[in-house]
Amino acid sequence: MPLLLKTVAILMLVVGGIWILQGFNILPGSFMTGQLKWAAYGALVVVAGVVLFVFGMRKQGK
Repeated sequence: MPLLLKTVAILMLVVGGIWILQGFNILPGSFMTGQLKWAAYGALVVVAGVVLFVFGMRKQGK
C-alpha cells in the first residue's frame, strides 16, 4: 500500500507541476495555457501530492 500511495503522489506532483507551468503560460499548447486558475489547481494538486507522499513514507516506517 505505501508503494501505491507514493506512486500516486509522484503522479500528482508531475501533473500538478504541468498544470502550474501551463497556467503561467510557460508550457504552451493546451486550453489551460495562460489561465491562472489552472496554476492554482496545480498548486493544490502538488500540495496534496506532497501530503500523500509523506503519509506513504510514514506508513512504510511503521
